[in-house]
Amino acid sequence: MDVRIGIIQSARELDIELPDGADREAVLASIEEALGSAEGVLWLTDKRGRRVGVPSAKVAFVEVGAMSDDRRVGFGGH
Repeated sequence: MDVRIGIIQSARELDIELPDGADREAVLASIEEALGSAEGVLWLTDKRGRRVGVPSAKVAFVEVGAMSDDRRVGFGGH
């Protein structure tokens, strides 16, 4: 599952690939909890075990990708 975070006053977005077994509802709940306070920090752990923290006051948006393993690369035919 991929999570994309937009940062205020930054043209770049932060892309985090979560572990395959990540519980989507638990991730959404932790995002909502962290963003519920202006002093909060959104902490996520990527699939390599690295922890990423973003102050909630700097978060412009959070996009949580689908849980499917359907990643297409290249010129796939239907």
